[in-house]
Amino acid sequence: MVPGKWKGRRLPLLPLRGLLVYPSMVLHLDVGREKSVRALERCMVGDNTILLCSQSESGIEEPTQDDIYRVGTIARVRQMLKLPNGTIRVLVEGLTRAEITEYVPNDEFYEVMVKELPERDAADPEIDALMRTVLGQFEHYINLSKKVTPETMAAVSDIEEPGRLADVIASHLSLKIKDKQDILETIDVRERLEKILDLLNNEREVLELERKISQRVKKQMEKTQKEYYLREQMKAIQKELGDKEGRAGEVEELRAQLEAADVPDNVRERISKEIDRLERMPTSSAEAGVIRNYIDWLLALPWRKRTEDDLDIAKAEAVLNEDHYGLEKPKERVLEYLAVQKLVNRLKGPILCLVGPPGVGKTSIARSIARSLGRQFVRISLGGVRDEAEIRGHRRTYVGAMPGRIIQGMKTAGTANPVFLLDEIDKMAMDFRGDPAAALLEVLDPEQNSTFSDHYIELPFDLSSVMFVTTANAVHNIPRPLLDRMEVLYIPGYTELEKREIAERYLLPKQKRDHGLKEEQLAVEPDALQALIREYTRESGVRGLEQQIAALCRKAAKEIVTEPDRGTIVVDRQRVEEWLGPAKYRYGLAEQEDQVGAATGLAWTEVGGDTLVIEVTVMPGSGKLTLTGKLGDVMKESAQAAFSYTRSKAVEFGIEPDFHEKNDIHIHVPEGAIPKDGPSAGITMATALISALTGRAVSKEVAMTGEITLRGRVLPIGGLKEKSLAAHRAGIRKVLVPKDNARDLQEVPESIREELEFVMVSHMDEVLAHALVGGLPPVHVLESGAGGEEARIDIH
Repeated sequence: MVPGKWKGRRLPLLPLRGLLVYPSMVLHLDVGREKSVRALERCMVGDNTILLCSQSESGIEEPTQDDIYRVGTIARVRQMLKLPNGTIRVLVEGLTRAEITEYVPNDEFYEVMVKELPERDAADPEIDALMRTVLGQFEHYINLSKKVTPETMAAVSDIEEPGRLADVIASHLSLKIKDKQDILETIDVRERLEKILDLLNNEREVLELERKISQRVKKQMEKTQKEYYLREQMKAIQKELGDKEGRAGEVEELRAQLEAADVPDNVRERISKEIDRLERMPTSSAEAGVIRNYIDWLLALPWRKRTEDDLDIAKAEAVLNEDHYGLEKPKERVLEYLAVQKLVNRLKGPILCLVGPPGVGKTSIARSIARSLGRQFVRISLGGVRDEAEIRGHRRTYVGAMPGRIIQGMKTAGTANPVFLLDEIDKMAMDFRGDPAAALLEVLDPEQNSTFSDHYIELPFDLSSVMFVTTANAVHNIPRPLLDRMEVLYIPGYTELEKREIAERYLLPKQKRDHGLKEEQLAVEPDALQALIREYTRESGVRGLEQQIAALCRKAAKEIVTEPDRGTIVVDRQRVEEWLGPAKYRYGLAEQEDQVGAATGLAWTEVGGDTLVIEVTVMPGSGKLTLTGKLGDVMKESAQAAFSYTRSKAVEFGIEPDFHEKNDIHIHVPEGAIPKDGPSAGITMATALISALTGRAVSKEVAMTGEITLRGRVLPIGGLKEKSLAAHRAGIRKVLVPKDNARDLQEVPESIREELEFVMVSHMDEVLAHALVGGLPPVHVLESGAGGEEARIDIH
């Protein structure tokens, strides 16, 4: 600091009320008086310096020269911020002491001539001793006082300048402005330290005296006196809040809530009886808490409160299309429900069951249904639920009894007609605690759920206005009586084109928002999305695709943080491989060449369709048939039927009639760790077996699905759409489908039908004609009426 820097110079003056600033202090001030605001404005025009002086009386709004102390602190304004209420918040840093030598006439703000008061300190042993004594006393003060944090002591201990040490300690003491001003006006450092020491001694003595008095009073207070004091204090607080004493106030409050509640007469009567019981119950009784909890539940349930359905069909359709791409059937069903609701005054809530592989949007479409109807949305997960009480609740006789999840969900919704999602309904189980699926029968039956009974509530609750939506991955895991009460809507997997649209419209913008990326900071090229879909995910839904997009966003976020000035990051095919590593899957899983004894079948799984290569090896032996690949009973029977059919037609196929006596045959389905079952691999097994025995290769471009009979007839199968998607993903060109499944081709997306050739077959002869390279063996003789003419359907 250069002595005399401000001597003889004008400075604006800011009078402080109830506050004093020492040199080296940094703190915020709120300035609201007009003169003070103008003084700040003048300060900011100059060199940001201003004189801060305290008023002798903080209540004076317009202080005169006599109301302002002559000694203050020159400070630098570091920051100014205008608050919404009109005041200005400034950050100031105290620089040095100064004395007002003269007031400059100025009507707009206080302006003064100042003289700097430099500290007159000299390093000597006495001052060092004083500093140590002051630090010791301040540490003792901190230990006694709860107003100063221990961290303050660590900061103060590092100060080496004696004058600054005195100022900092003075700023942390709870002193009057007059005492603080006395410290500020003490220029001599030794004298200032001595004054601080006197103040610390006084404060310490007061604090020790307070502690002794507190301990003495605490010891004298007996237990009964303490309880009486607390009880009287609680009564005073309740009285101040306007609440009556004891149970009477609680009962009166419950009666007022019942009077205001819109509940049926039978519920009102039950609640009234329970309130009467509670009133007669002793305060210390454990039963009182149970009754109060029961009354609260009855009052909280939406017995008659409901939301008005938004019956605008066009608006609802726009909402559904905005949230989801594709999924035409569920959307159409919701619009049908709205249309019927518009024609009739009341319609029992439908129970929809959305069945499909993971990640196709089953749960999110239920949320969109609620949004399109303008209803509340509630979701409960039934995965792993194995206790009937989870649905119906517990009797109130049990400790900690609660209503079941259905009633809890209705309370959460707050209305009697929400959209209620029962997620993963196929994942429920049963054990000794009952069957939760059986308890759901009443909930999901439109003829019964108007009087649903929960064990805890013990009063019929009307669920008929609720729109129940359930989700499942597979229908066969849902008990038949429960399935019978629901309308099943199958949501198949997405095509590659649909995945690309969903990624561009929904997933990429969502992940950008979640990862704090602006729209222009990241661009993903179409070939990169194509690579993610084909080579980094293999799924029917888009959950894995979203995870891969999230991984790209994380990588981009890291690069943006590392290089803030970087422009748009463009993700192309090459960058995908750099960030995510080599491709996880090989796109186009069809065989690379025609093979003998290996045929490609199509399978349905809970996570969508898949291809299945069935291999057959013929070895010299004694006629043993071996089946491997963790096959279920039905699939083993299909293999036996294919084997028997081949034996019966051996001569026609040019196979030695006694091949089954001279050879061992091994039929293997790879991926043995995964259980496989079902009859739809019958024609695939027969084709692979005949190929192995005749030496004719199976075309690599053909996949097939269908059940086989002993006479070679091809029977229909399920899951054609999922299987078609799997064939398309695998790069298959021709798919052999049972003739009876021709009607199911309408469900296959048009883009898939254009790229795949679907051939309808009704007999194994037709299957072999298309599957074997070069067709049937030359010695084949077609029996009259055995297979009929080839049926081929082209749908474009």
